[in-house]
Amino acid sequence: MSRQPTAIRKKRGPPPTGKGEPILVRLQPVPLAELDSWIARQHDQPSRPEAIRRLVERALTGSPSGQRSAKARSKALDLAGKEIDKLSDQSASNEERQQRKQRLLKGPREFREMRNKIRSESKS
Repeated sequence: MSRQPTAIRKKRGPPPTGKGEPILVRLQPVPLAELDSWIARQHDQPSRPEAIRRLVERALTGSPSGQRSAKARSKALDLAGKEIDKLSDQSASNEERQQRKQRLLKGPREFREMRNKIRSESKS
């Protein structure tokens, strides 16, 4: 008896996009509308699954979920500056206090790089 050649069956559905665990997420109308609204505000209009992946990644890395307005950033900077003024070393010269304040408000280089990365990602 000779073996019959077996035909390779084509799999149904689109090809897999990569390795990972597929999950099903069921959203009620209000969160789904909020997700669609978030998608509409993105310049590249990601698909729902891609949007969910991005939001989960942001949540797990502690990134802010949205860009703060210039007014909110300015207010936060002003409040931080006032607190630094209250806590500053009064025995230091005024110039030295201002330099210290600017260094504190600017933050460490690692944080600045992280903020810049987050800003560039949210614009893309």
